[in-house]
Amino acid sequence: MIKLVTIIGARPQIIKAAALSRAIRTHFSDTITEVIVHTGQHYDENMSQVFFDELGIPVPSYNLNIGSGSHGKQTAGMITGIEEILLKEQPTAIVLYGDTNSTLAGSIAASKIHIPVVHIEAGLRSFNKSMPEEVNRIMCDHVSTFLFSPTSTGYKNLVNEGFKTETIPPYTADNPRIYHSGDVMYDNSLFFSDVADQKTNILERYHLEKGKYILATIHRNNNTDEPDRLNTLFRSLNTISTRYQIDVALPLHPRTHKLLSVNLSKENYALLQSNTYFKLMPPASFLEMIALEKHCRLVMTDSGGVQKEAFYFEKPCVILRPETEWVELVECGAAIVTDADELRINAAFEKLYHASDLKFPLFYGDGKAAEFICGELVKHLS
Repeated sequence: MIKLVTIIGARPQIIKAAALSRAIRTHFSDTITEVIVHTGQHYDENMSQVFFDELGIPVPSYNLNIGSGSHGKQTAGMITGIEEILLKEQPTAIVLYGDTNSTLAGSIAASKIHIPVVHIEAGLRSFNKSMPEEVNRIMCDHVSTFLFSPTSTGYKNLVNEGFKTETIPPYTADNPRIYHSGDVMYDNSLFFSDVADQKTNILERYHLEKGKYILATIHRNNNTDEPDRLNTLFRSLNTISTRYQIDVALPLHPRTHKLLSVNLSKENYALLQSNTYFKLMPPASFLEMIALEKHCRLVMTDSGGVQKEAFYFEKPCVILRPETEWVELVECGAAIVTDADELRINAAFEKLYHASDLKFPLFYGDGKAAEFICGELVKHLS
């Protein structure tokens, strides 16, 4: 029996973990046992506990309750807590998702005591090391034993960084195995699409008509913490909503909610308060986000996960960041990177809003990435 310790801490990781937990429960319960560790990186109940409930993820065996803090303080606390759990549990491997401080901490703790690291979402690159996420994902990849990339682009990035495609067992951090596995988030979106329609009423609650609203999310530090950028983004949303007379559904991340009144100008804050097209709402649950993504007209976001989820549901996307890890979305024309640039945002929205020939190729696999990952781990860790 393989024992996996799965590290989760931020909302996207909790969601991704649902796919692997579901695959273990339904197809690998006789060969894999999973111990879930919640670092507490996201500690707002709406941002974490609700996802466990909705997605059917087993209750974490451990919660480090780290909370917020500087990158160094937060990561150090996680390393200490994760190391203690790994020494106690003695797992076959540790499973890490994405690019958060929880990911970095887990990779350091495990690699130092020679526990194999499994990195799901390996190989993604923005090629901007000023982003903490870029540093985290690179560091994790280079101590991992099994690297599962959701896209061919991510796989090629690993090859370009020196990872070999023709390795043979036994696999170690010095002799890792890389895969183009497909995306566990695509697994989840397919699985939960119909469930969301049955179990949520968020469109009705906020009087949103299917196909007649924009879904917007803004949460990245450089957008929320820098007043010039935050003002540009909200000024653009205000202009677009009034010009096109279209609702903007905006689930507010706790950080964004906290900083709106602080970093927005008085004029922009007043416009936000008076614009009846703005539908401000608390952080959406996973199923609510699925429903909002599935039924919107267009997505505007600085979230990497939401960019992909928009693509899954064949929705065009304006990316409110200077770059994206999901370059294939831009290359196929389904998304446009604008940064916090009002002219580029407005132009991108107009182009995508009126586009009638967008293509959404099957970049992210067949919806069975989690089963594939589990199968490979059983094959090589048993």
